[in-house]
Amino acid sequence: MDIVFFGSSQFAVPSLKALLASTHSLRCVVTQPDRRKGRHLFCSPTIVKSTAVAHNIKVFQPDQVNSGASVNFLKDLHAGLFVVVSYGNLLSEDILAIPVHAAINIHASLLPAYRGAAPINWALIRGENVTGITIFKLAKEMDAGPILAKREVAIDADDDASILENRLADASAPFLLSALDSIESGKAAFFPQDARMVTLAPKLKKIDGLIEWQKPAEQIHNLVRGCIPWPSAFTYYKGKLLKLYKTAVLPFTASHAKALPGEVVAASKAGIEIACGSGAIMILELQIEGKRRMTAEEFIIGHKVCIGETFYKK
Repeated sequence: MDIVFFGSSQFAVPSLKALLASTHSLRCVVTQPDRRKGRHLFCSPTIVKSTAVAHNIKVFQPDQVNSGASVNFLKDLHAGLFVVVSYGNLLSEDILAIPVHAAINIHASLLPAYRGAAPINWALIRGENVTGITIFKLAKEMDAGPILAKREVAIDADDDASILENRLADASAPFLLSALDSIESGKAAFFPQDARMVTLAPKLKKIDGLIEWQKPAEQIHNLVRGCIPWPSAFTYYKGKLLKLYKTAVLPFTASHAKALPGEVVAASKAGIEIACGSGAIMILELQIEGKRRMTAEEFIIGHKVCIGETFYKK
């Protein structure tokens, strides 16, 4: 098939590479415009653009993908299929009507669960142990189109959002090729989503990472996992913002029960034990405002953490 690929983030790269290695014809890659990034604000392309350019594939970077000019450009490509993977913009009905077969999307959840921009993060924050990938036909409403195929992926106990995203991205590539085979053969069957089962996964805000120490240890641990790499789960210590990057849930002890939520119960080379609303967590990696990310052992040496001190909301 003649395909136009829409994508921008690292999550889209394995699927793009799979298409490049397949027998399908990739007519063009549509991605976000180059942006200024980093300390020196150099203008940088998306990782998807860099991948396409390295394989001599035509790249289209519209400022407004749904403009009349973009619609005309995409029509002139005469594509049989649009494949959308982590592109970053909603596509208009005029765009979705262009390809001969359909415009399909790869979404990192088992739809209709976790519709929205941050399905991986929210699945972790809410303590799920299974997520997956859904390939569906794009429609006017976000993530609401009929489903072609779904595949479950287990969430491991040590997964954070970055680790899980990489695993889902890698799993998406062969899954996409299988879906394309069914479309090309005319055997593809799309079925509607059950609106009664919809849950939402909106884009994370900075405040979503604020730790409420009165919550159970497991919930706080899941927040840390789900907020990697941004916004990071955070608290405050001696007037400074403190980000947590790696934690573990601890078995319950009497000392945890006596401590107030947010109170330091123990501090050693192994980590910093903090009491929660129920149970406790061990902080393993963290970053204090103005400093680099470090292990708990390094932090203790530099800050002389004492039992009875508290981490708190500002």
